Amino acid sequence: MSATTMGFRPKLWTPGDWNALFGFGTNILVNILTLSVLLRFVLKMPDSITFGRILPAVGLMLFLSTAYYAWLAYRLARQTGRSDVCALPSGISVPHMFIVTLVIMLPIASQTNDPIRGWEAGLAWVFVQSFILMIGGFIAPFIRRVTPRAALLGTLAGVSVTFIAMRPALEVFMTPVIGLVCFGVILAAWFGGLRYPRGIPAGLVAIAVGIVVAWGGAAIGLPVGGVDGGRLLAALGSIGFSVPLPAVGHVFGGFEYLGIILVTAIPFGIYDLVEAMDNVESAEAAGDHYPTTRVLTADGVVSLIGCLMGNPFINAVYIGHPGWKAMGGRIGYSLVTGLAVLVLTWLGIASVLLDLIPTVAISPILLYIAMLIGAQAFQEVPRSHAPAVVLAFAPHLAAWGKNQVDGALAAAGTSAAAVGMDKLAGLGVLYPGLTVLGGGAILAGLVLGAIAVCVIEKQYDKAAAFAGAGAVLSFFGFMHGEAVGIGHSLGVTLAYALVAGFLVACGRSLAPARAPLATAPAE
Repeated sequence: MSATTMGFRPKLWTPGDWNALFGFGTNILVNILTLSVLLRFVLKMPDSITFGRILPAVGLMLFLSTAYYAWLAYRLARQTGRSDVCALPSGISVPHMFIVTLVIMLPIASQTNDPIRGWEAGLAWVFVQSFILMIGGFIAPFIRRVTPRAALLGTLAGVSVTFIAMRPALEVFMTPVIGLVCFGVILAAWFGGLRYPRGIPAGLVAIAVGIVVAWGGAAIGLPVGGVDGGRLLAALGSIGFSVPLPAVGHVFGGFEYLGIILVTAIPFGIYDLVEAMDNVESAEAAGDHYPTTRVLTADGVVSLIGCLMGNPFINAVYIGHPGWKAMGGRIGYSLVTGLAVLVLTWLGIASVLLDLIPTVAISPILLYIAMLIGAQAFQEVPRSHAPAVVLAFAPHLAAWGKNQVDGALAAAGTSAAAVGMDKLAGLGVLYPGLTVLGGGAILAGLVLGAIAVCVIEKQYDKAAAFAGAGAVLSFFGFMHGEAVGIGHSLGVTLAYALVAGFLVACGRSLAPARAPLATAPAE
C-alpha cells in the first residue's frame, strides 16, 4: 500500500450497488428457489430437512462467501486507491446443484427409498469437492499464467451463451408479455443509460413490472406468469425460524457411497478450478485483479463449513463480475446480498417469494449477464484471437444440444440408444458427435481455444503442449468422455497425440527460418 493510498477509505455502499443488489440478489434467489424445488419435488425430501436443515446451512455458506468477497474487494480498493473496485459475485454452483441432485442424491435416495441417505451422499460429495478446491488453489495460478486469455474467456463465454443465456431467453419468449417487457426495461437502463425516477434500480423496476402484470392478469382472469393466490397464502403460513445445526454424522454417513461419489467429484473438482480461473480472468479483464489461490481456497473453505452444517451444494465464484460492475456494483452489494439470504433462509421466506414473483420477470437479468460475458470474450482479446474464441464455444454448444436431445427423448419415454444412431443421423442429429465433443465441455473449450491461439501466434511448441494435455485429459475421461476412467476416449486421445506431434514438427520446421533473423548482425 503506497503513501498516497494509505488514508483512502473505500465507500461500502454506492448508488450503483442498488442495481447490482437487485440483479445479483435475484440471481441468488432464483438458484435458492430452484434447489428448493429439486429437494421437495424431485428428491421428496421432508420439509423439516429442506427448510429446517439444508436451507439454513445454504444461507450460512452464502453469507460467509459474499462477506469474504466484499472484504477482498475492500482490501483491493484500499491497496489501489480506486473507488471502482467490484466484489466478485459468488453463490451456489448451478451445474453442481443439478449434478449432485440428479446424479448422486436421487439415485441413492431411490435405491434406498430414503431421501435422507441421498442427502448424506450429497454431503460427502461436497466434502470431497471442498478439499479438491483447496488443494487445487495452489496450482491454478500457474495454469492461468500459461493459458491464453482467449481460451479462458472463450470457454467461459461458451457456458454463458448456452447454459446461462438460452433458458432465460426461451422463458422470455414463452411469456413475452412479462419477459420481453421486463427485458426492455433492463436494456433501456443497463445498455441505454436510462435512469428511472428517483434512481430506482432497473432490476427492481423489472421485477415490479413483472409482479404487476402477472397478478393484474390473474385478477381479471388472464393467468400469465404462473402466479396463484392460494399457493401464496399457503406459503405465508409456512414461515418459521431455523438455524443451521452441525451435520458431521450425516457427512461421514455418506462415505458409504464413496466409489459413486469420486466418479463425479474428481472431474467436477477440475471443472471448478477452471471455472474459477475463468471468472478471475474475467474480473481482471474488467480491471479488478484478485489472487486465484485465495479465491479457490475461500470457495473450498466456505463449502466445507456449509457441508459440515448440512448443505449438499458447493460454493463457487459466479460468472458476471463485469456485468455487476457495469451496473455500478462495488463492495456493498455482495455483503448485503449475503445478509438478505440469511433472512430468507433462516426465516423460511424463500417459498413465499417463489409464489409472489413470476420467474420470467427475473430471466431477463440472467440474459443480460450472459450477453456481457459473451461479448467480453471478443472485446478483451486481440482481434486475431477471435477464431479461437469461437472454437472454444463449440464444446458448449454440443453439450447444450445433447442435453436438449436427451431431455426430449426422455420425455417421450425413450433414449438415443433405443432410437438408434443411424435414425438420428438421418434426421441431422449426430448424437455420437454431440457426446464426444460436449464431454467435459469447459476443459475441452479451454484446450481447443488455447491450441488455436498458440497456432495463430506461431507458438507451436506451446500449442503442442496443450494438445498433449488434451490427450491426457481425454485418456482419463475428463473431457470428450461421459465418465472418468482409463481409455474411454482412445480415438480422441490418439488424435490429440498426433496433433501434438504434428505441431512439434511445425515448430522445428520454422526454427531454422527464424534463427538467422534472430542472430543476423545489425547493418
